[in-house]
Amino acid sequence: MIPFRSAFPFRASRWLPGGHLQTLYSPLCRKPPQLRRQRERLTLEDGDFIDMDWYGPEGASGHCVLLLHGLTGSSSSLYILGQQQALAAYGWQSVAVNWRGCSGEPNQRARGYHSGASDDLAEVVNQLTSRYPTKLFTAVGYSLGGNVLLKYLGEEGSNTPLRAAVAVSVPFRLDHCADRINKGVSKIYQARFLRDLRHYVQSKQRALSHQGRHKELAHLAALETLDGMKTFWDFDGRVTAPLHGFESADDYYRRCSSAFFVERLRIPTLMVHAQDDPFIYPHSIPDAKALPSYVTLELHASGGHVGFVEGPPWRPRYYLEHRLPDWLRSQVFNLSEADNTEGLLF
Repeated sequence: MIPFRSAFPFRASRWLPGGHLQTLYSPLCRKPPQLRRQRERLTLEDGDFIDMDWYGPEGASGHCVLLLHGLTGSSSSLYILGQQQALAAYGWQSVAVNWRGCSGEPNQRARGYHSGASDDLAEVVNQLTSRYPTKLFTAVGYSLGGNVLLKYLGEEGSNTPLRAAVAVSVPFRLDHCADRINKGVSKIYQARFLRDLRHYVQSKQRALSHQGRHKELAHLAALETLDGMKTFWDFDGRVTAPLHGFESADDYYRRCSSAFFVERLRIPTLMVHAQDDPFIYPHSIPDAKALPSYVTLELHASGGHVGFVEGPPWRPRYYLEHRLPDWLRSQVFNLSEADNTEGLLF
């Protein structure tokens, strides 16, 4: 494991005990950071688009962090806004990537985003690193975004232009996650996700009809009904799998679960996870002893799902917004030292 001692040890707030309260506090109670960002539309090879929101110091060189949101989130998710604000305080630029159709405007293809959309991430990374060859790019992915990031890194190995990465609250085994979120109180989250996913598909149907994109609309019309879906297995079997070339929900989960890719990671990577995550079984988390030497698993007893709130109720502190820049700074320093040494040697 990469040796690193955090300057910011996590101590979960006593007034937010358990994974559910840790998960819910920020989205329900946090005031959104106000950032003046610059939006850019990136055109993909298939003619579709991805919207990105830039923040922080501009320039042709320096450090830039890609931020990848989770399921039914966007670049306006509070954990994204908070992280962009924190990174700017370090003097770093960041770009928050909206997956297809998540920026407030439906995308132009029947296909959308999913937990294995590493092809879209590869396009974003390749376009940005080609445009800014002197920038040092790293990435942070949350939940679904973390799964996509780890899958991409496993597929690319040492060929990725990214120099370091962080994955938070990752659903390492998508099949396990689909089972876990269908149990107990977690069914409430599942119902909300499914409601938003149905709205995502229905909004796209209306947009494609209005734009006269009849070929793409036909792909959506061929899907089974969206009515009566109660689980992720239902949605991924009826929508995700047929739209994205998978035989079934089980095939999708098997081919896209990041747990099957982490052994191939070849850049410094930090994985932050909580054992009380209400979406993910503890036994779905990879064994730290089996991870490559490049990977650090930071496993906390509490923290929920992309929660990690500490401090008193009158001044809550969001651990990830201190820990992640702290860790990235250590990696950027190490990389800079290595680059300088390489320059001296050659």
